[in-house]
Amino acid sequence: MDMNLIIQLIAGALGGNAAGALLKNLNLGTLGNSIVGILGGGLGGQILAALGGAGATVASTGSTDIGSIIGSIASGGVGGGVLMAIIGAIKTALAKR
Repeated sequence: MDMNLIIQLIAGALGGNAAGALLKNLNLGTLGNSIVGILGGGLGGQILAALGGAGATVASTGSTDIGSIIGSIASGGVGGGVLMAIIGAIKTALAKR
């Protein structure tokens, strides 16, 4: 398994839980935030890599440098937080019905 993907998944879980702590009304609980964050971290990292950001360098050179690690952490954390907020908003909207 690619090291950057693992970093993105872990950062996604952390980003999802951070977003849940900041956005109390969208919080899915620790387990829910972690699961959605992991998914968002993986998706965010893959989208950034497809756009030529972090991860693309690793694929072409075969090595992991500090820039790609930082990019993986950022893309995973942001992706996890964003997806958790989206899923939390959908869950909250459906609960109000």
